[in-house]
Amino acid sequence: METILLVEDKESMARMLTETLAAEGYRTVVAKDGAEGIRLAREGRFDLVLSDLRLPRKDGIEVLRASRAENPRTPVIVMTAFGTIENAVTAMKEGAYDFITKPFDTDLLLLLLKRALEARRVLTENMLLKDELAAKGNSNDLIGKSGAMEDVVLQVRKVAPGKTTVLILGESGTGKELFARAIHDLSPRRSGPFVPINCAAIPRELLESELFGHEKGSFTGADSKKIGKFEYADMGTIFLDEIVEMDVTLQTKLLRVLQEGEIERVGGLKPIQIDVRVIAATNRDIEKAIGERLIREDLFYRLNVFPITIPPLRERKDDIPLLADFFTAKYCAELKTSLKKISGDAVRQLMNYPWKGNVRELENCIERAVILCDGDRITPEHLILDKRVSFESSLLGLSMEGGLEDTAKEAVRIAETERIIRALKETRGNKSRAAEILRVSYKTLLTKIKDYGIESHY
Repeated sequence: METILLVEDKESMARMLTETLAAEGYRTVVAKDGAEGIRLAREGRFDLVLSDLRLPRKDGIEVLRASRAENPRTPVIVMTAFGTIENAVTAMKEGAYDFITKPFDTDLLLLLLKRALEARRVLTENMLLKDELAAKGNSNDLIGKSGAMEDVVLQVRKVAPGKTTVLILGESGTGKELFARAIHDLSPRRSGPFVPINCAAIPRELLESELFGHEKGSFTGADSKKIGKFEYADMGTIFLDEIVEMDVTLQTKLLRVLQEGEIERVGGLKPIQIDVRVIAATNRDIEKAIGERLIREDLFYRLNVFPITIPPLRERKDDIPLLADFFTAKYCAELKTSLKKISGDAVRQLMNYPWKGNVRELENCIERAVILCDGDRITPEHLILDKRVSFESSLLGLSMEGGLEDTAKEAVRIAETERIIRALKETRGNKSRAAEILRVSYKTLLTKIKDYGIESHY
């Protein structure tokens, strides 16, 4: 049973909320003023804090700060009868999950609670996965709370225990090797080697020898026997990045490895049995690559036993603040400087940027910002971003003709379309769940999907 700390000085409101939450299966601990709320937040462990803003002895903002200081992962929802933009901005800047104005519909409050608790669960699961990997000697950065990342982490967990061949798809910079390492580290092969090789980085005439090794004298310059990557990976995992860049003639030899579990060194006279798990990856459009005969279709089917698609950063923008905080802490530690925080304006700028280079580009941006920032707060001036790209991205599809009213309507249409598509992708097309996330009725969502013509975009 999840426990909620309710900080409310009005006895009738506290009683009503306690009964409402109990009916939904929540356990509630009530604090009658801000000071008691701060004490309980520091002494107990709660899944969520629901606090009034105007309180005797200490206000809701102080309760929020105390809760965030004690456990940053505990979401805080602030209630107030004095619903002003200034109050909302203050609460959100201090880290509140959301803000609700009295009087409110209890159904809306319960929806906010459900969403906040689900976000906390996802964040906790990701941190547990990260801890699990670190305990196995690897610090992979599988960070994210979006629905898309939750799905990928679940797939990693499910496929890791076996020997199933995995094909990881995704744009450059999405972290495909990190996920390959995670699969290896969560598998029974974790004590064996993880051997990565970039098929695009090695000349085609040398790649065969790198993969399979060669015998002494097998070609000019082969002065000694060479063990290939597949032999090194025996009882472990080999990661073949940019598999589409492998020469088609060499793909035939790889196909035999997958079918027979054996290799032959260049110039060798007998096959060598190996036990290797193969994980491949590409940033190419795989169907197009097959059509252009860049990859053998039979090899594709051997590799594509369990495909995992890593979404680009622009499709999981909710993960950007988490990633930015992680990289900030990482580079502050590496550069031996005091821990810096990212300002709200800087976070908004990061959220609005298209990140064509994905997580790798974001990491580079944060590393530069940490170096440039002399104080304790990273602001927009420390973010070296392509202003033209950022501006054009925000105006993509927006007509600059007509009056302000027409432009505003078009901007709303574009923003709503993007948000609806993202919600539908997060819920894998579940419109009822998407309506809950968007805080609109099911009928309203169906109307907007039809009006905006986005039925086929998710």
